[in-house]
Amino acid sequence: MVYDYYASGAEDQWTLKENREAFSRILFRPRILIDVSHIDMATNILGFNISMPIMIAPSAMQKMAHPEGELATARAAASAGTIMTLSSWSTSSVEEVNSVGPGIRFFQLYVYKDRNIVRQLVKRAEMAGFKAIALTVDTPRLGRREADIKNRFTLPPHLVLKNFEDLDLGTMDKTNDSGLASYVAGQVDRTLSWKDVKWLQTITSLPILVKGVVTAEDTRLAIEHGAAGIIVSNHGARQLDYVPATISCLEEVVREAKGRLPVFLDGGVRRGTDVFKALALGASGVSGGRCCSRWRWTARPACGRCCRC
Repeated sequence: MVYDYYASGAEDQWTLKENREAFSRILFRPRILIDVSHIDMATNILGFNISMPIMIAPSAMQKMAHPEGELATARAAASAGTIMTLSSWSTSSVEEVNSVGPGIRFFQLYVYKDRNIVRQLVKRAEMAGFKAIALTVDTPRLGRREADIKNRFTLPPHLVLKNFEDLDLGTMDKTNDSGLASYVAGQVDRTLSWKDVKWLQTITSLPILVKGVVTAEDTRLAIEHGAAGIIVSNHGARQLDYVPATISCLEEVVREAKGRLPVFLDGGVRRGTDVFKALALGASGVSGGRCCSRWRWTARPACGRCCRC
């Protein structure tokens, strides 16, 4: 059940496969006789210096994969000198993640029907030292993840969504085929629109990244509504099936952005060559989620020294 939750995509999983296969169709055009004796991967993201343009994408409920969950991820990201984005559906709270020590961390956010919940989450993220908000906009309804339905997926009873624990939202309805689907159906605001991006700017001074953009039209709207950055994402192919791979959408988004704001990418990134391809096509950086949840934690305990144990 846990493996399927992390590994599977929506419906036929065409986009899940395409996220990888699209990378394989991009070829290099190498130049020769260029001095490459000194390689520096360091870069700057929203004013923060990091060691490489590779970051940790938000991934929910990480303690299903490893007892330390998001705490291990936070330590590893800090040790590697890069950014971790914490899922709002994490099994460690923003305060607990902050307690592991210094690090550059962003907070992933959904907008809920009760805007007071959003205010509280944002305020807590600010107080815990998080540096930006990654607003996920591609989940007005949960994707039809057939593996989760078949497995009757629910969050294990010893775990809770820690950021909601004090709001009486930390446990899911276990009576439905998917407690996760029941939770989302009851809480995530399906009326979410561009006006909410503007509203979010009235309750926080943190930069807002719009996560889930795949078209030039929405890139233009994100800029018009004050986004600090764009994350080209299809939610790891877990939402709407038969949408293009993110790497296939990247050039269109970058072309429309025209350097007015940074463009990031997640989805299908597995190797250094994938990172290079995304950067060559105009991304300011990439993020990976499955590479942490699915492989590292199921292989061995986290050492906290790197992101590739």
